[in-house]
Amino acid sequence: MEDHALTAVPDSERRSGWGLMTNTAGIASTLIQLAIGGGVTLIAGVGYGILAGVLVACFGGVLGWLVGHVAYKSGTSSTVTARFYGLGLRGSAIASLIFAFMILGFLALENALLYYGTLFMFGWSPTTANAIVIYGVLTLAWIALTAFGLKVVQRTSMILLVAFVVLTVVMAGLALSKSGTSLSQLMSAGPVVPGYDGQGERFTAVLSILAGSAGALALVDADFARYARSGRDVGILAVGGAIMIDIVVVVLGTVIIHAGAGVVGDYLASHPDTAATQEGGGIADKVAWMVNNNSGAFFVVLAGFFGFLLMYVAQAKAQVLNAYSGSLALSNLFNSLTGRNVGRVAMVVVGNVIGLVMIVGDILGLINSYLGILGVTTTALAGVIIADFFIVRRGLKAESDELEAVNWAGVVSVLAAAGTGAALQETEVTRLGFLVSLAMVLLLYPALRTRVLRPRPTAWMAPGGQGREEVGQVR
Repeated sequence: MEDHALTAVPDSERRSGWGLMTNTAGIASTLIQLAIGGGVTLIAGVGYGILAGVLVACFGGVLGWLVGHVAYKSGTSSTVTARFYGLGLRGSAIASLIFAFMILGFLALENALLYYGTLFMFGWSPTTANAIVIYGVLTLAWIALTAFGLKVVQRTSMILLVAFVVLTVVMAGLALSKSGTSLSQLMSAGPVVPGYDGQGERFTAVLSILAGSAGALALVDADFARYARSGRDVGILAVGGAIMIDIVVVVLGTVIIHAGAGVVGDYLASHPDTAATQEGGGIADKVAWMVNNNSGAFFVVLAGFFGFLLMYVAQAKAQVLNAYSGSLALSNLFNSLTGRNVGRVAMVVVGNVIGLVMIVGDILGLINSYLGILGVTTTALAGVIIADFFIVRRGLKAESDELEAVNWAGVVSVLAAAGTGAALQETEVTRLGFLVSLAMVLLLYPALRTRVLRPRPTAWMAPGGQGREEVGQVR
């Protein structure tokens, strides 16, 4: 596999935005995103849920475009870009921790959905033996495909993306047909999930949920924007990915989950042995649990083995890209702290092992909390890169000899902003902690960088004794 983990992508490997967009849109078109899309409209109602998706698509598209533009200029991945814009060499370890938590979390979530979907397809129970076999096979497959088949996946990404969209539209049509629900009835459906104090709280809650994925995608945009030929190409990949994750997938997920819920309930009622393998008391409780934890079962119920295959088509491309981006973050983390380079294949293996640990920690059961944390941390990280490049540097590219060991202004800004946003969400002062986090970084970082914690024009030496031209150099 290519190994530009710590160096700039050469001009000879730059590509068009349309080709790169298949990666950002492809990583956004997965079972977990369909579940999130259907879930937010269950919380806020279909109309308000789709409106929230449109607003977050605008927010995420702009955020991804801005962060991606900086990565395009430097030619480096999001975490290495943070070395030069916002955090410094060792400080970029924070960027790697945020990114790795994000991308490997999605790797774990999507593995868990495949696990439960596979159990459902074959009528198996969730035993330790089944978990070892299924997760083991999935993990080996992602490692092999990422290490040796990444180029094949990227070359076929357009085909896989189109296949996913077409097949998911077919699945949505089957859900409507089998449920007897008209599209107009579905689109006028109100909120279903209890426990919220009014429509305003429901709407801000789904904004926060969608923002978690949007902030994550903005950082992924940077990983692929380093291959862009122009700023216009960056815009194409960022906006295309945002439209896919927050509009297309939300609409398709809404149709499949809303219309398919009754069909799945009828299936469980007529298959008591299968129903017994799903968590919850009555049929309604089991279906509610399946929305977030076993959305792949909706595909199986609606289309049998064909739906099962679609479930894997949706996941395979995304899991390889998740493992790839995770290896970039881990490579920067190890290098920034030790000054040593580790082979990318080793980082792919480590990333998949971390994903397994997250599954053991029940990340699927903590998905809303996970997305809330993502919202405040990813926007804070994206914000410090944007603030450094566009506000402090005024669009001027950093040079290799400007690299600091730690940019304390950035470190303080990111930690303060993410902590404040998370605290406000946790105490329920506001569910829009991601906006607080972003605004705080954009205001705090320039002030600290230009007035209090100014850069020191001193030579740096990378950990482990490497010189300034050897670690994360840009062109």
